[in-house]
Amino acid sequence: MTRPRTERRKRSNGVESRQRILDAAVEISGERGYEGTSIAAVSATCGLPASSIYWHFKDKDDLIAAVIERSFETWLAAVELPGEETGTLLERVTAVATGVARSLIDAPDFLRLGLMLALERRPQEPRGRTVFLQVREIARQRISDSFRTLMPDLDEDAVRTLTTYAIAGADGLFVQREITGDDIDLVAMFELHARLIHDAALRMAPGSA
Repeated sequence: MTRPRTERRKRSNGVESRQRILDAAVEISGERGYEGTSIAAVSATCGLPASSIYWHFKDKDDLIAAVIERSFETWLAAVELPGEETGTLLERVTAVATGVARSLIDAPDFLRLGLMLALERRPQEPRGRTVFLQVREIARQRISDSFRTLMPDLDEDAVRTLTTYAIAGADGLFVQREITGDDIDLVAMFELHARLIHDAALRMAPGSA
């Protein structure tokens, strides 16, 4: 009885330590960016020795990749396509957009860190950048699927165009909020973005004038 209980306690402590490390990495990277984040700074913030961090993560890049993955999972869980009973097409498109906005407010780390890494070009690509591009592709596919579900008459060229526009607009609004702070009402801006996407989608639909 003692050994299983001890092993469960160790696993629990290990999970708790990992979360503390990730939380500290989020805090440090949010203040200093990717380059300013160091194992020493994360250690000082979370109160765990560097050896504990290296037990969970191979290096800083592995740690940042884990931050992006965890934040993306939180974001993905928060973004749900509303059912047909929700209302009109515009209301459903707006509901998706506001869900994305709120999830970015609650879990912005994958996009904040990911955009920093995506804009950098290095001889040896950081794992964090690779992970971000992978999760971004999942997000792109999910948005494309939403367009196909909400407007099944759109052809694939229209879906690709609208998906590209939706993602680019979301990136821009997020960056603007990061620059100016809470003066930007991200939910309201995403609602406006949704209306523009809705109008564009109607114009692209077969039979539109």
